[in-house]
Amino acid sequence: MASYLGPITLPIASLFAIPMLSSWSTSLNLVFFSLTWTTIALTYSPLQLEFFAPLLLRITCYLLPSALFLLIDTLVPSLAVELKAQGELALPSRQKGGARKVRRVVAWSVVNTLLAVALQAGIEWLVTDVLKMRSLLKVKGSAWSLNHLPNPWSLVKHAIIGLVSRNILVYYIHTHLLHSPNGGALAQWHQSWHHSIQVPYSFVAAYDHPACYLVYRFLPLYLPAIAFRFHIMTYSLLLALFSLEELFIYSGYDVLPSTIMLRGMARRCDAHMMSQGEGNFGPLGVLDWMHGTTLGADVVDDLREEMDKHDVQERSGKAIEQAGDKANGMAAKLKNKGRRRKSAR
Repeated sequence: MASYLGPITLPIASLFAIPMLSSWSTSLNLVFFSLTWTTIALTYSPLQLEFFAPLLLRITCYLLPSALFLLIDTLVPSLAVELKAQGELALPSRQKGGARKVRRVVAWSVVNTLLAVALQAGIEWLVTDVLKMRSLLKVKGSAWSLNHLPNPWSLVKHAIIGLVSRNILVYYIHTHLLHSPNGGALAQWHQSWHHSIQVPYSFVAAYDHPACYLVYRFLPLYLPAIAFRFHIMTYSLLLALFSLEELFIYSGYDVLPSTIMLRGMARRCDAHMMSQGEGNFGPLGVLDWMHGTTLGADVVDDLREEMDKHDVQERSGKAIEQAGDKANGMAAKLKNKGRRRKSAR
């Protein structure tokens, strides 16, 4: 298995590493990116790509960073307490169940993550190898396509569809199945597994009964992807984005990048877990705001905080003033030119 994994993961890793590690120009990066992806698409089958690409992304964007965060929480608790929003209460080893519970959470998180990857590959195998149909995600380009890359407009369009549909599905699955009296076994499992943790740490994002995990974490991205037949590149980018989202908002850390309001998302995640699921059912908080299920500060408050942090109003005011000054300067120059021409005549 190791000899089979090596030649596949290395070119896929180089595909994602080229833009970050190279010091060449952006255009040259794009050329290498295109060549690398073309080589991968021509060399490996859709089944291989749909297994190893998600596997690599989930390991590098979620499992390994989660292990690093847990290592910091365990080996340097004095530092972790300063970084955690809930302080000492958020240390994994100090919560109910202690180290034994932490080991269970980590083990099931790894199992669930690998299970979702294996299920996607299994569905692809059934469709392509058994039923002899085309792949559910678009991998190969057309016969006239040289680089097998997605059309830029299709990539942007499908990325937006994936972002919106995933967040909608997550919210309604969370409210109407996992936290509903009519949710049956799924609701009971979700409560006894996922909500047995009071304060989250990154591995908790994937800690749930396997059935709940697949319904709540896997399907909201995978179903829109196969319904609109996303390109595997678009799907991979979204998978990486959502893996990082789960990593950060469940980390419990208060020091987070704020470019996409991660601190507000993490704060709402903490409130959801600590309240045993009384509110904050969507990661972005937009549908919670619309349905009145927000606990604490809502997404509008986060937007205001983000704008204040970056001095949006002040900068926009300065930009308008500068534009006005430039416009006045140009008008004055035009008037002076007109006067000069008249005097010359």
